[in-house]
Amino acid sequence: MSYTKKIIFAAILAASPAVHAQTALTGAGSSAAEILYTSMASAYSKSSNVSLSYQSSSSTEGIAQVKNRKVDFGATDVALSADERKAGKLLCFPTAVSGIVPVFNLPGVSSGQLKLTGELLADIFSRKITKWNDPKVQAVNPELALPSLAITVVTRQDGSGTTYNFSDYLSKSSAQWKASYGSNYSIAWAAGTTPVKGSSGAVAAVKQTAGAIAYVDFQYVAKNKLSFASLKNRDGKFVSPTGAGFSSAMNNSGWASKGAYEEMLTDKPGAASWPITASTYAIVPQVSTTPDKTVAAIKFFTWGFVHGDDAVGNTAFVRLPDNVQGRIFGELTTITDSAGAPLKWSLTDALKMR
Repeated sequence: MSYTKKIIFAAILAASPAVHAQTALTGAGSSAAEILYTSMASAYSKSSNVSLSYQSSSSTEGIAQVKNRKVDFGATDVALSADERKAGKLLCFPTAVSGIVPVFNLPGVSSGQLKLTGELLADIFSRKITKWNDPKVQAVNPELALPSLAITVVTRQDGSGTTYNFSDYLSKSSAQWKASYGSNYSIAWAAGTTPVKGSSGAVAAVKQTAGAIAYVDFQYVAKNKLSFASLKNRDGKFVSPTGAGFSSAMNNSGWASKGAYEEMLTDKPGAASWPITASTYAIVPQVSTTPDKTVAAIKFFTWGFVHGDDAVGNTAFVRLPDNVQGRIFGELTTITDSAGAPLKWSLTDALKMR
């Protein structure tokens, strides 16, 4: 974050005293976001009186938990619609950007060597292509001696933001996929796929099965030494998943130009753009029945925007543009208690934390 923006944050938030009582925050949802929030919480706890208990499950579970006010914040990899926010009296905002990555277990083929397109992925996950040496796959990979090995398609059986972003990309890449499957947290997968629960289930299935392919969040690739496929992006370039690729997609979207963070980040232009770029979002009450806890959550996330860049970078996520962070901060100030009074909170102390 820029020095000027930090000064603006400090000036606006200096009105009320900081509260130093011990606070235990609870969060639940996106498995992809677990390492982000736990890393931020670890850094934050060193200079605050706040601890975090995060339940890694799925985006749909995180949404359900915060809707029912079972946790202080929910985590999802897809933004809530305006209708969902209104009905649940919720505020949803992005916290960082990363990507979804096709990963495979193919003897003799190294990470990054296999090239795929959105159309090929759609055909593989709809079981139209069932062998690795299918002529369509071989045509994109003329330099590889692909084996005559059955493709084991590993899919998520639980409601997942990772699935939503992946299927959104496939819907943009293939008219047939869009018509038959569409994009959603859960997909009625083609017969013959191998359904698993959670990202950890997908990782385990790929590592244990020769010929397997799955999709996982970027953080799981290096952590589990998975082989990833290079993807052909909208500009016709085959690219690998990197922070620079996620930033390129974000910078070629309405996020950078207008702060429009409701926009999906899949299939964006840009020679370096990763085609399945995605964000992770936090959800907090717009009308809070537990103001102290909501204030603690607000302070935690805003501290992350101001001082959490290192934590974001160290977890394979990309920080948000300043204009997006500014929009989020403005929206956080609109949160009220159940009587309609704006919550009283100050981040003066948090802004000084390192």
